[in-house]
Amino acid sequence: MKIWPVFKKEMRLYFTSPIAYVVFFIFLVVLGWFFSQILNWFSSASLQSAMNPSMGRELNVTDSVMRPLFGNISVVLVLALVPFLTMRLLAEERQTGTIELLLTYPVRDWEVLIGKYLAVFGLYSALVFLTLLYPLILAYFARVEWGTVLSGYLGLLLMGSSFLAIGLFASSLTGSQIVAAAWTFGILLLLWVIGWGADSLGGTWGKVLQHLSTLEHNDNFAKGVLDTKDVLYYVNLTILALFLAFRSLEVRRWKG
Repeated sequence: MKIWPVFKKEMRLYFTSPIAYVVFFIFLVVLGWFFSQILNWFSSASLQSAMNPSMGRELNVTDSVMRPLFGNISVVLVLALVPFLTMRLLAEERQTGTIELLLTYPVRDWEVLIGKYLAVFGLYSALVFLTLLYPLILAYFARVEWGTVLSGYLGLLLMGSSFLAIGLFASSLTGSQIVAAAWTFGILLLLWVIGWGADSLGGTWGKVLQHLSTLEHNDNFAKGVLDTKDVLYYVNLTILALFLAFRSLEVRRWKG
């Protein structure tokens, strides 16, 4: 299997160029700002609760700080991180003409896809791992519900896996990295907002829209709710996107 060489090549490209360092810097700065603002609000609410005991009973550091933070991480993923990370995976190969050379190597299409996918997922996982600093800071000052926190991180990893697969598929469709990023952003944004009309639509179609919404499934993880349907949603979405990317590569090889 040639997955490992493809994986190493992609990781080397990330860290021998400014891409990984720029992404890490921007992501951590933005998330650090979000965390500080949420923590400031929680501190103010805690001071107010000292004068209003009934309000204090509703305050919980996990629900009041970590849950909004998970939501902010998801927004950053949709708006910037995933489209930026995945836009070059196959689009750059097509733009430079190296995709034809790559497809003539004794490497199967699925090995190319999986190698590239695992590389970008590894980079994404490293970013998510660095955010563990935030609940550790909270745990120093207050009691953190680690079960809920770990559930939230599982949701981020599953959601990221599906988002990255969609980005890989979008990158396989075009030779322009900008177009690939735009396609990725558009698809992810649609999946993000599609559930907004579920309540007004109602009935079977409302349930369908609600099920298709990534926001709905991710929020369950952030609440500490582990449901098989949420896990299967992200797993199936990942498999579908990777399958479509594989078919796109096959068409490319068939056309020569």
